[in-house]
Amino acid sequence: MDMNLQNIKKVYFIGIGGIGMSAIVRMFLGEGKEVLGSDRAESLVTDELSKLGAKIFYEQKADNITPDIDLVIYTIAMTDDSPELVKARELGIECKTYPEMLGLISADKYTIAIAGTHGKTTTTAMIAEIMMAAGLDPTVIVGSLLKIATPRTSLGGFPEASPRGSNFIAGQSKYLVVEACEYRRSFLNLHPTLAVVTNIDADHLDYYKDLEDIKNAFAQFLAQSKNQIVDYQKYLAKVPELLVPGEHNRQNAAAALAVADFLQIDEEVAKRALAKFTGTWRRFEYKGETKEGALVYDDYAHHPTEIKATVQAAREFMAKKGLAGLPAQAGKLIIAFQPHLYSRTKSLKEDFATALAMADKVVLLPIYAAREPADPEISSLVLADLIRVKGGAVDTAGSLLEASKMLLNQAKTGDLLITMGAGDISQLAPNLLQ
Repeated sequence: MDMNLQNIKKVYFIGIGGIGMSAIVRMFLGEGKEVLGSDRAESLVTDELSKLGAKIFYEQKADNITPDIDLVIYTIAMTDDSPELVKARELGIECKTYPEMLGLISADKYTIAIAGTHGKTTTTAMIAEIMMAAGLDPTVIVGSLLKIATPRTSLGGFPEASPRGSNFIAGQSKYLVVEACEYRRSFLNLHPTLAVVTNIDADHLDYYKDLEDIKNAFAQFLAQSKNQIVDYQKYLAKVPELLVPGEHNRQNAAAALAVADFLQIDEEVAKRALAKFTGTWRRFEYKGETKEGALVYDDYAHHPTEIKATVQAAREFMAKKGLAGLPAQAGKLIIAFQPHLYSRTKSLKEDFATALAMADKVVLLPIYAAREPADPEISSLVLADLIRVKGGAVDTAGSLLEASKMLLNQAKTGDLLITMGAGDISQLAPNLLQ
């Protein structure tokens, strides 16, 4: 470790509202450090961090950086010409990316790192639930908000502010459970004791050359771990009945059971913990019911494979009694989807169209650009045409408000409506329920 985190008193986060970044914010706040940061806009995450004591700016300018800051942590999506980053380097302040900080935090821990193109958030949460039930008291950093069933007096070293839970748990043991992201080979900053790979798929093709390039990155990640290779499929038959639907969640649970076996956790303890698991924020998360009686769920799926898995889980849910004692749904499956990134939508457009055509009705929003400039060769209109070619029913909406009006007119009693995507579409569900 090339720096002593104990000596750090004041930290600035560029992109503080990122779900991974905010976990480290919670950790530092729990340790009594002064935390500041910036982001492009307010969000659920930034609101919670403000309540916990972080000072947040919504204009990212050089004046935000002062000489008394000991450390700047920034998202890897940030460019080198960021005014705040430029100013910090001019002042000689130590600057670390989020993945580099994870590497530092994990260096002296028994680190269990969960990677994979899909399912890593849920698998991380399942493993955390099992380890807490077994009394192993892990520290946990995850890319979502946990709904921990195991009783605990506090999360993150302070009373929990959000009913949704936390993306950080401050454990007191040697164990660190962390979600490891493959984007820009971020996970190569980790040298885990135990590594999990849920699956490998073509994604982040704005960075990786092709699927073979992605496989090579995962191979390097596994080479940096200390564990023997085990196929978690052999644990699939041991997965108990889950509260979260879908074959993908049974696969995630099998991976979690494999980790429990490595840690010599009693199998029955692990299975009971999985049977209580109710999911995480924005993973087929129940939001409520519209005035017309349609059930509304919110989901983070933003890749064709994830969309297919969510549709399969929704169909399974609709065919039998579901979460929270809700009745089986005999109506339509309606998806409001916001494509995320021009590059992803363009490179996987055929697969997106196939996956979305599996729903009974789709409402497409404009592509959420995030870190990318507009690409005139791809749009939601292009994607809508492809969905129609594949036999799907689809409308396009120019805004969240327009989509809300469309959906409220279409969704009736017995229908299941999923708002889906990695952009700001999470704001749509509350509008549907008002």
